Amino acid sequence: MGELAIRAERLGKRYWLGAQAARRDSLRDALAGALNTLGRSRDPRREFWALRDASFEVSRGENLGIIGLNGAGKSTLLKLLSQIVTPTEGHATIAGRLGALLEVGAGFHQELTGRENVFLYGSILGMTQAEVARKFDEIVDFAEIESFIDTPVKRYSSGMYVRLAFAVAAHLDPDILLLDEVLAVGDFSFQNKCMEFACALESRGATTLFVSHNMFSIKSLCPRVIYLRKGAIAFDGPTDQGLKLYEEDQHLQPPAWFDQEDEAAIEFTAVELLAADGAPRSMYDFGEPMKVRIRYRARRPIRRPNFMVCVTRADNVVCCNFSTMADDVDLPLIDGDGVLDMTTPPLRLTADNYWITLLVRENRFDQILQAQVAGRFHVRHPVYERVGFGVFHDPADWRHQNAYGAVTGMRAHA
Repeated sequence: MGELAIRAERLGKRYWLGAQAARRDSLRDALAGALNTLGRSRDPRREFWALRDASFEVSRGENLGIIGLNGAGKSTLLKLLSQIVTPTEGHATIAGRLGALLEVGAGFHQELTGRENVFLYGSILGMTQAEVARKFDEIVDFAEIESFIDTPVKRYSSGMYVRLAFAVAAHLDPDILLLDEVLAVGDFSFQNKCMEFACALESRGATTLFVSHNMFSIKSLCPRVIYLRKGAIAFDGPTDQGLKLYEEDQHLQPPAWFDQEDEAAIEFTAVELLAADGAPRSMYDFGEPMKVRIRYRARRPIRRPNFMVCVTRADNVVCCNFSTMADDVDLPLIDGDGVLDMTTPPLRLTADNYWITLLVRENRFDQILQAQVAGRFHVRHPVYERVGFGVFHDPADWRHQNAYGAVTGMRAHA
């Protein structure tokens, strides 16, 4: 372990739920609350620990990934480290100049222009006006919004917001940079630029803490991860091991948008991602089919079920979906236990990480009875591993004519 950039010791943050949550905004409220609870124990069911007992160290020049399911405490941890919120217990020591990009547009004033907000946000981050002025052209060039720099930011898209905010934070020349998922808003080329910039910061000895659901980015940037589970550090170590725990915990979990019933009409008891020959797989070559084996238990008869398998890329782009209804598979009725195999056509997805979400509707179009994240996989491509873009790639036909009029036809599908 080299020179330390961050040391967190038993760091924790507690929030109060319900009526008590709004009674701690002033000293008067705190005193009143103390008097009201004097002589009786505080109801533990009304408190919520977003993070508790988090202890770790980060060396200078290290890239550290912070991963976990929704609500695990990732954003809370970065807010504590950046001193946006005060810890309930423990403390953190930060050695060096810190830049943080935790929310899209945080620190921006809606009525001010991009130019004015560069100086405002730079000041919030601790830069002098002279320092901002000296780096202004570099910031605008990096953000790629020169044509809109004198436009009020209330007219910016979320992508423009994040590009400008990241450019300001990055040009702070921080010793420590905290990034919380905001790069998911930017487009593909800007995400690549930010990743390259983070690598350049690392080469200069800067430290980056990177919160993301994009495991491809985490794996590319961070040799080490901290995996948070329900507000506690469940793992701190090599990235591959941490990602395995993350994927295991995510397996057969309902997606964030699905409000699951206590006693659903159907459940998925197991899901396997397989090669065409039935062997287990998590890595597929471009052009290779994938078999998804779904085991389910229907607790009541379900008429005309529509099973759907959705493929989503790591940056939350829904790439494609397969459906028994769309593929004219006749399932008049299911009840009890069953197994459903679905084999995709050759995968033409560009190289990246993906996950599978399973859904079941009744009567083909009726309400969703069940939805679960079912597994993750990676697609590799000999060329597109480094320069891939878009959702899919299918070979095209090419025709070339040189300066002398010679024509060469190259038919990919021949």
